[in-house]
Amino acid sequence: MRSVISLNNTIDSALLVLIAAISISMALIPLLIRFAPLLSMMDKPNLRKVHANPVPRVGGIGIVLGALLPMAILLAWNDMIVSYLLGSVVLLVFGVWDDIKELGHYVKFVGQFIAVLLVVYHGDLYISHLPFMGLELVNETFGRLFTVVAMVGVINAINHSDGLDGLAGGESLLSLGAIAYLAYQADDVSVVLIALATMGGVFGFLRFNTHPARVFMGDGGSQFLGFTLAFLVAYLLEVSNPALSPALPALLLGLPVVDILSVLVKRLRGGMNVFRATKNHVHHRLLELGFYHYESVMVIYSVQVALVLAGVLLPYESDALIIGFYLVVCGALFVGLKLAEDRHWKAHQGNGRILLGRLVEGFNVGSPLMAFNYGLIQMLLSVFLLAGAVLVVDVPADLAILASALFIALLLRLWLGHRLWFLFLRLILFVTVAFSAYLLEFYPPAGWDGFSHAYHWFLGVLAVAVVLAVRFSEDDFFRATPLDYLMLLIVLIFALMSEVGYADSSAITIILQLIVLFYGVEVALKHMRRRVNVFTITALASLGILVGRGLLF
Repeated sequence: MRSVISLNNTIDSALLVLIAAISISMALIPLLIRFAPLLSMMDKPNLRKVHANPVPRVGGIGIVLGALLPMAILLAWNDMIVSYLLGSVVLLVFGVWDDIKELGHYVKFVGQFIAVLLVVYHGDLYISHLPFMGLELVNETFGRLFTVVAMVGVINAINHSDGLDGLAGGESLLSLGAIAYLAYQADDVSVVLIALATMGGVFGFLRFNTHPARVFMGDGGSQFLGFTLAFLVAYLLEVSNPALSPALPALLLGLPVVDILSVLVKRLRGGMNVFRATKNHVHHRLLELGFYHYESVMVIYSVQVALVLAGVLLPYESDALIIGFYLVVCGALFVGLKLAEDRHWKAHQGNGRILLGRLVEGFNVGSPLMAFNYGLIQMLLSVFLLAGAVLVVDVPADLAILASALFIALLLRLWLGHRLWFLFLRLILFVTVAFSAYLLEFYPPAGWDGFSHAYHWFLGVLAVAVVLAVRFSEDDFFRATPLDYLMLLIVLIFALMSEVGYADSSAITIILQLIVLFYGVEVALKHMRRRVNVFTITALASLGILVGRGLLF
């Protein structure tokens, strides 16, 4: 009845999707922030929210467009994929409508059910196995109805977890990473592409959403993330690898599900409307215990990491073991919260700071060496761009075609400046740097192994320079945030998985390089006095060389 979608794509396509999604999202969101007041998409403070000033809630548009555009180009379309794409668009429309007009819960449910019904009945995706039932299939009618209810539940779980800066995006990012890994192990490239594209959209958004947030994702983003997670988990278990434990979704979806269930129980026990928003979520309770905003986010990230990492390591274990581990971790969190609340414990009695806060809290202003540091970053990035264009043994024709479009766009942008605001300088430079990283990794020059040690030192110096720029910046734009903690967690997980043979070393290498390079581009852009400078001219030259090598020679 159903079969795994097979694509003639490799890890190259997956990395291209990730890079494109990050770049599109990160380029669109600043523009959307500028127009948010005109679109009436401003999140105003109220008693149940933790921010004190109006914040644009347009980030979801950047996430969705950043994710869907690469998907639409690279995915092999069939009924299931088309249903997912259409459902995503439906949720974006309803979500943006709600962000503008403040729709009631029932109108939002209409959009959610339309999106989910498309997947379940047109896409023919539904749960056929439940935990503790062995190999026994559930009745098809029940399976479809259960899938509809479960997917709508996940959408709302992610939507309600979007209560602190960086929280819903970071939690979703961790879950998507685990799903992508399991799909990669099952050789289902479609799920990998969808997961990585969504991760790219979230990465681009989190750059502007860490506390204090410059933008919120709004319902347009949170509902899309919940829908994507629900779709991918169902697809993973029913299509990609039916041998996985049917209890695995508990670990892959992690804390948001048990969080919203606990809130619903509290509301029912208190005789309240279950749809009425309250401050009973885990993040609200951590704030009430005196944790700082970013500390609360990092505590939840840590719990989510424990759950999704267990999902990666225990995918074929018994349902009882998986559910038991999930309940133990979540139970420990909620018991700890209850004990702390009953004893009126506070996280910051006196002037102390918890360890996580001390590790990531940004330094204060100032450093006389920063001007030199900014120049060093621009120089290192320029050298990297030229190396990626000149030294590699080959430049694929399709990449050269893309480089030609970027060359024209960058030339016009440098020449005419903000008169061509729609030619996003950030997007062009991100993709150009990503091209060099991709080529040096997969088309290295002859004898490259002999220079690999020096290359690692080169990247290490760039990383140190970027860290210094971030930590000592006089602008809050580069203050260290929970996103940095999240990135540290991801790097550590990747490094450990690569060390024990769980992950592809080439993929890990290029992902770590891109993290350093993209931060470097951000620093260079932030402190760019003139649009025509060594870095931008070098970027233009490297694109021209790529075009010549790929199409003419």
